[in-house]
Amino acid sequence: MKRLRLSSAMRPLAEYVADFRNETVVLMEGNHAVAAIIPLKNVDRESLALSQHPEFLEIIARSRAEFAAGRTMSMDEMKRRVLPKRLAVKRTQSPTRRTRRG
Repeated sequence: MKRLRLSSAMRPLAEYVADFRNETVVLMEGNHAVAAIIPLKNVDRESLALSQHPEFLEIIARSRAEFAAGRTMSMDEMKRRVLPKRLAVKRTQSPTRRTRRG
């Protein structure tokens, strides 16, 4: 990650982008980051849109807070709560226990 002080930026923005094509450039005003130039290599439109969507960011913040507070559940518990009973049973059976219908 590169830092660029706005007070020392003399070239057009396009030149900085060309110089740091594969790196994030953080634009600094004094000691504060005010913006960033982020490469969009391997980023689709949906991911980019979600990364700025306030409702999505709130969901992420709530999830991180729950995780930090220790409110998590195992994959088995999630399956019991979310998947329909029949589907959950099929997924937990081993292939040798399944019966074939002809």
